[in-house]
Amino acid sequence: MTPRKKTDTAALLSINILFRVRQQEYEQLLHLAQQSDCRSVGEVVRRILENRRILLFHRDTSLDGVVEELAGIREELRAIGVNINQITRYFNASTQAHKRVFLAQQALEQYGQVGHKANTLLTLLSQQARRW
Repeated sequence: MTPRKKTDTAALLSINILFRVRQQEYEQLLHLAQQSDCRSVGEVVRRILENRRILLFHRDTSLDGVVEELAGIREELRAIGVNINQITRYFNASTQAHKRVFLAQQALEQYGQVGHKANTLLTLLSQQARRW
């Protein structure tokens, strides 16, 4: 969805101001734009001129492995949940007793996997809690 055009002509950025900076200063502004909530170098410069706050985002790369592992566990838990929902649907639709017993055993195995993943998740979280 595209943003609506501003109807207030006073709020539009209609005047261009051109000035030159050294390559090193431009790279600093570009780096600041990439690490902040600003979308462009021009927005960084406008905020500096207006004495407005620039929010910088810092990324801790030491947690990348842990975050990837947590995302993997989340996806596995989601897949297990989908499997349990399918098994439950087949269980409710089935009228044969031996088929219902088989489906109940499958659901039990899936819940066992949930328990295993939850233990892995708690282990990861406790390791991170010790670091902090």
